[in-house]
Amino acid sequence: MTRIDGPDGLRDQPAALNWMDTSPGWSQAGTKLLLMGIVYQPDGKTPASDVVLYYYQTNAQGRYQHHPDEPRSMPPNELGQTHGSIRGWIKTGPDGRYAIRTIRPGAYPTNDEPAHIHATIKEPDVPEYYIDDFVFDDDPLLTSQRRLRMENRCGSGVLRLVESDGIMVGERDIILGQNIPGHPRSDSGVVASGRKIGEDVVSFTPYHAWGQDRGTRACPICKYGWYHGILYFVGDDPNWTEIRAWLVFLEQESVRRGDRLKVYFVYGAAAGYSRDSRERELGSLGQELDLRHVALTFVPSLTDEESEVVLNRIDPRERSTFILYRRSRIIDKAVGLSPESRNFQWIRDRLDQTSNEYFNATKPGG
Repeated sequence: MTRIDGPDGLRDQPAALNWMDTSPGWSQAGTKLLLMGIVYQPDGKTPASDVVLYYYQTNAQGRYQHHPDEPRSMPPNELGQTHGSIRGWIKTGPDGRYAIRTIRPGAYPTNDEPAHIHATIKEPDVPEYYIDDFVFDDDPLLTSQRRLRMENRCGSGVLRLVESDGIMVGERDIILGQNIPGHPRSDSGVVASGRKIGEDVVSFTPYHAWGQDRGTRACPICKYGWYHGILYFVGDDPNWTEIRAWLVFLEQESVRRGDRLKVYFVYGAAAGYSRDSRERELGSLGQELDLRHVALTFVPSLTDEESEVVLNRIDPRERSTFILYRRSRIIDKAVGLSPESRNFQWIRDRLDQTSNEYFNATKPGG
């Protein structure tokens, strides 16, 4: 995709900006769209204020259209493209929140790119940089191959839409500096275990030894990724006393939250692996603990390619990796947690803190 964003859009921004913007597309025919989320500091948890986000997009027909009575945003580039009239700016306040009322863009007439909304970030005292486009999970042009090629600049840009009062709502939190080369406050890009907060969990197919999908290889994310989920990975150094304590807590929490939380234990010790023995081992554990909600699953190893669990970058040397996600996107993670009250409370708090007015909304038509 040819990128035409950058300082041109930021150069003509209005002097006064708000945390919410209504684009010219809002009044056009098509699907009304509310984009919303929180801009965070590089830790993925602290809201970031005074951050400018500039966006531009096509109209519903996939064209960067100008109205004759509006000034052009920039001279046409070598392809004759400009940013069009559907564009705007927001500036975050102390809570880091942003909202954009616009229209769902169409794919280019060439139909060779998923429909998307371009965005550029300008932090205080940091040069502007582009982030991953806003794209749509239900877009048939957004193939698995394209998803795996995403740079995840400031986190995943994939929107999983819900409907509220006739408006489609897409939530995306933005993690400043994440996967931005040369950013002065981002991490080095080395992930200790698991993908980063703000990125999507990658689908994989473990064997199910206990739970609703026992005897199958259902993908936890594809089947149950809409509300909250927890993936509890254990690799080559299992501590079964700790594992039992964690499973008891996670079962209790699953009962309390009902169908709004799905928990998976994913066991991936490579030594002495046998599918039959692993299935019996976890089946016995599920029966012993009388688990009714938590699913017990396994893979040959946490670096196994056939199941594609390797794409989630879990370090098998760690005694545990917890991935908390919502709408298939990682909201937090922890490595090597011991089963004690403060860590139980951390999980409860993170689930509560990441529920908002749209949490219980379903997919359109769902």
